[in-house]
Amino acid sequence: MEYTPVSSFRRPITAVQLKRAAQADGPLADAVSKWDALRKLTIARKHFGLSDRNLTVLQALLSFHPETELGRDNPPAIVFPSNKAICERLNGMPCSTMRRHVASLVDAGVILRRDSPNGKRYARRGAGTKIAFGFDLTPLATRFHEISDIAHRLTVLEARRTRLRDTVSLMRRDLAGFVDFGISMMPDLPQWDQISDLARLTARELRRSLSIQELTTIKARLQAALNEVTACLDAPQSNELSTSDAEIEHHHQNSNIEYMDKNETEISVVEGPIAAEKPDHQPPPLSLVLEVCKEIQTFSQSSVRHWDDLVRLSDTVSPMMGVTTSVWKEAQYTMGKAQAATALAAMLQRFAEIQSPSAYIKSLSQKASQGAFTCGAMIRALQAKSL
Repeated sequence: MEYTPVSSFRRPITAVQLKRAAQADGPLADAVSKWDALRKLTIARKHFGLSDRNLTVLQALLSFHPETELGRDNPPAIVFPSNKAICERLNGMPCSTMRRHVASLVDAGVILRRDSPNGKRYARRGAGTKIAFGFDLTPLATRFHEISDIAHRLTVLEARRTRLRDTVSLMRRDLAGFVDFGISMMPDLPQWDQISDLARLTARELRRSLSIQELTTIKARLQAALNEVTACLDAPQSNELSTSDAEIEHHHQNSNIEYMDKNETEISVVEGPIAAEKPDHQPPPLSLVLEVCKEIQTFSQSSVRHWDDLVRLSDTVSPMMGVTTSVWKEAQYTMGKAQAATALAAMLQRFAEIQSPSAYIKSLSQKASQGAFTCGAMIRALQAKSL
């Protein structure tokens, strides 16, 4: 063709149109597969402002080009199908819709209009030269390297976004698990509600398609919450002791040795090298405990006659009340088994008034470790209430 038009039939010339025409008139790259160019453009479609429907129309236009490759050594990549033929290849898409998608492809600079003097699309031969008017697919070849670079960059960013999303999802799952574990261990801490809300809100946000910046912000919040939860859980676990030598490496020896005398209703305390417990910290007489705390005796198949009977019964009843094993073992170690059993029996007597038995007995253990608790006060309070 002796002259390559820039303007389209009955359409004004725009700055964008001039820019796209200059790109198409640039040097052609080596042979480029038209389907490879379409795949790269599919990855980079959002950068060019194209939708999947736009690319479906482009695929139909590419199917009218007889050659597989676009490039310097191939015939001009101008296709000239009628609107009817294009719509038939698009499975009956309305003509108005097809023209709208073609306009989007032209605005994005991936095809050009090469309109004839009367605006029709056709090809003719004159003096051995073929002249075609229609849609020029050359920009796919001239801009192939640009499209490939953008597609590669977007692929890397998408892979990073996917990894970040997986990391956030795992952190949210761990945070929810830590919260459930923390509530079972220390239900009285006020942080659990706020952190639990963060885990639930994060799960809701992950239902959307989030950007890398949004995921990075969420990850920072989750990391701060995980650090807070870990700090809360590490503190009590370092002080948590077990009475079983098989569970821990160090053996803790109590200088105050307790003996259960089946013929006595009180505990005899043998003084060791360290000062023995004060008499005020000894449990009240067993007969008084059983008289005031009748509720715990309903869980026993036989009558409670001795302290070891009450201790065994408290071991059975404590998990029923929601007291975790670790908290109960710590209470027995700190208070002594008899005092812990007495405190549990008193708690059961007014069970309806206690919101979290596990947290309640843990607080009693802490007071007992400071010498500020005696179960005798609990028994006297219940005795006065029953009068």
